[in-house]
Formats: sequence, C-alpha cells, structure tokens
Amino acid sequence: MKNRLTIVIFFFGCMLVSAQDIHIPADTTVITNHNTTIKGQKISYTATTGTQPVWDKDGKAIATLYYTYYKRNNTGSPANRPLVISFNGGPGSASVWMHVAYTGPKVLKIDDEGYPQQPYGVKDNEHSILDVADIVYVNPVNTGYSRPIKKEGEDIKKETFFGINADIKYLAGWLNTFVNRHSRWLSPKFLIGESYGGTRVSGLALELQERQWMYLNGVIMVSPADYKYFESDPAISSALNLPYFTAAAWYHKMLPQALQQKDLLDILPESEAYALDMLMPAIAKGGSLSIQEKEKVAEKMSYYSGLSTKSIMANNLDVPTQFFWKELLRDRSGQTIGRLDSRYLGLDKKTAGVGPDYSAELTSWLHSFTPAINYYIREHLNFKTDIKYNMFGSVRPWDNRNNNTRDDLRQAMAENPYLNVLFQSGYYDGATTYFNAKYTMWQLDQSGSLQDRMFFKGYRSGHMMYLRKEDLKSANDDLREFIEKSSPKGKSAKYE
Repeated sequence: MKNRLTIVIFFFGCMLVSAQDIHIPADTTVITNHNTTIKGQKISYTATTGTQPVWDKDGKAIATLYYTYYKRNNTGSPANRPLVISFNGGPGSASVWMHVAYTGPKVLKIDDEGYPQQPYGVKDNEHSILDVADIVYVNPVNTGYSRPIKKEGEDIKKETFFGINADIKYLAGWLNTFVNRHSRWLSPKFLIGESYGGTRVSGLALELQERQWMYLNGVIMVSPADYKYFESDPAISSALNLPYFTAAAWYHKMLPQALQQKDLLDILPESEAYALDMLMPAIAKGGSLSIQEKEKVAEKMSYYSGLSTKSIMANNLDVPTQFFWKELLRDRSGQTIGRLDSRYLGLDKKTAGVGPDYSAELTSWLHSFTPAINYYIREHLNFKTDIKYNMFGSVRPWDNRNNNTRDDLRQAMAENPYLNVLFQSGYYDGATTYFNAKYTMWQLDQSGSLQDRMFFKGYRSGHMMYLRKEDLKSANDDLREFIEKSSPKGKSAKYE
C-alpha cells in the first residue's frame, strides 16, 4: 500500500510539473571563460550570456532579450577598447548568423564555400574581430530566446515591439541598460546590422544619439535592406537589379563569351553604367517607349543578364528577381538559383513557373546553423532552457510606416563628426543586392559632403558573404581596418 501511494504521489507530481508553463527568466547571467587563437595570437576571453529586461516608461519589465557578450581579458581601460553591438535582420531573425559564422570566436563547421557538413558543430574562428573589439549579439523580441513578458490579464502589445520605429525605440533603451551594467560608456561604440539589421542600425544611430545621448564611432551595414529602395518605382528598383543579374549569370557561365571570358570585377562597371544611364530612363518611359527602342534595350539586357530577349520583352523590361532565379538555368539544367546567394541551386517540382518553390540557400543554411547554435549555447556557453531557440520568430504584422532611417543615419553623421559608415555586400546576393547598397550609400548623402566617411566593400559570395572561407577572412579584415580608421586617436570631434 505504501509503495502504491508513493507511485500515485509521484504520478500526480509529474502531472503538476508537466502542467507548468515554459518560460524564461527575465534577468539571468551565465559566465564562462575561454581561450582561442586569432590571427596567430593567443587570447583569453569571457563569455557572458543570459537575458536582460526591456523596461517600460514606468520601470516595469515588458520583455526580456537574450544576448551573448564576449569580452577579451586583460585589455586595460574600456576607454581604449571598442564595443561592437551586433544585430541580424528579418525582421524576426535571431542574431545567430553573424554570431557563429562571422565575427564571433566560434564559427560553423562547414565546407570552404559555406555548404553543410556533418558532424555538425562549431570550431575556432581564427579571423574573429574579438582581438580588436568586444562584441555583444542581441536578439530582438521573439528571436532566439527573447520573449515578451505577458502581464496577468493583459494581452501583449505587439505595437510596442513589431515595427521599424518601435523596434528602434525599445532596443535603444535596452542598450542603455547594457552599457550601464557592463561599464562601457567610455568605449568607442560600433553598430553592425545585417539585412533588415541595416535599417535597424541606421535608425538606432540617431535614436541612441538623441534619446540616450550615446554617440557612436561607426555603423556597419552587412547586405543592408533599404525599404526606400524596395518601395520605389520600377525605374529605380528594377533597373538597379541588372548588375546583380550580371554577377549571377557570370558565376553560372550564362553570359556571352565576350563577357564570360573577363573577370567579374571587370564587367560589373559596364553593367552598372548601363543600368543607370540607359535602362533606368528606358523603364521610366514605360508605354511611351517604341517597340524598336524597347527591343534594343531588351537585347542589351540579355547581353548583361543571360536571359533571352523574348523573356525580357515579355516582362516589359521590368524583370522580377524571382523570375530571374527560375529562368536563368531553366533551359540548361532546369535548376533554380538561390535568392540570398545565387551560387546555390534548387530543384523544383516543375520547370514551369515564374519563381522557385523554395529558397535553396536558406534551407542549406538552416541545415547547419540550427544544430550548431543550439549545441553551442547549451554545451559551450552553459545556458540551458526548454524555450525553443527561434531562428525566425513571429513578428507580424510589422509596421513599416514612417521609415526615416536613411535620413536618420545622415543626421547622426552630420551631428557627430566621429561617425563613419561601412557597407559590406556580396555580388551574388539577389535579395539585398550589392548595387542597391551602393545606391543607398549615394542617396544617404546627396550633397556629397559625407562621402569621405562612407565606405563600400564587395565580396564574391552572397548575402552572408562570410560563409565562404576566403571572404570570412577578408570581410573580418575589412572590419578591423574600419574600426581602426574610425578610432579618433586624440582628434577632436569637430569640422574644420
């Protein structure tokens, strides 16, 4: 009878435990110590990971953000040690991508071109920028382990988190708390954002400056998504895609021999010039363009894109990128090419259609990133929870209204003579193209007075250029150079 009672008590106890809601504590810290070698130099560092609250105006916790903070040991005064604050995009994407594939002390176990390999896992990143700067990776609400905190009897106010301006506002407040807690007010500070993260850090630059009184030394935009460009008329948005078409077609050997035999960087300036000087005005003319003029433009587009003149004419010169991903190899192999990285190939159910069934590159990346980040956080950083790590979280509907982030970044630069900007893009990125990034840089400062503080770097890969071994090295070296160049070295923040 006693044994039976024990079993019953145990059974109901298990039911009670299993009935509890899964939640993540709002304020936690786990600290681990590590050693690695970067650029041939042995360094030790501390990894601090956990959750930190987002406060409302009344000082109450309304969300908790999961972060990982790497700090190199024995570096002296924080006034001489840069801090890089890292965001990915989406919106709705975790910070996993740059964390374990680009700037952090560990990177994925993948092949030299970025494709998945088993066994999964991570390895030392000999190119990490941790030798020259400390880094914090931030996961916005509903990404990674970050979650809103629901008050009893109340619904979560999505408008507090899910929109361009809401996102910028609460993240700026969170960063103020982080800088306070970790005593980093004296440090030179840099924001780095990938994809939608480019929009985010552009707005954060001014928000931090004017609402938190926190001034930056640099903003780095990796494959930035510029919504002003996406929302523009086809004369701009469509014409600017042509140089990307050229790059992707060159990679797959689909260009005419006259172009194919040249190096990529020798032919892109030609395509760029044609896109700006001829294609953009032609698309702008729309129906007023004669058939003869339209055919002449279509023939030149075919020359620079690898598409047939017929398919270009059928699209009235305005060729959608998703059609390009489906069409480029349709008659050769029937394969599709990737959206975020057009080096990747996909297999659709049918060769017919106007767009791919799926994103070949994204499925490949999730294949290697998901097991690696879950393993790394639990086994290396010792942070353990039953909450699911959201590679992509639910943030819809997302409020895109009142997007002034491009102007906000220009204003922040004007107000702060220390502030420099770096753009990094892959030539084979078909979602946020490299020429789009150049266009954003030009439009950010139409006066030209800030151009000497903006820099562009291109790479022979896609959206996440750092997945390619050669570009992992060069892109991190470019970050080092930018951080060094953006260090004031005793120079006063003033215009001469």
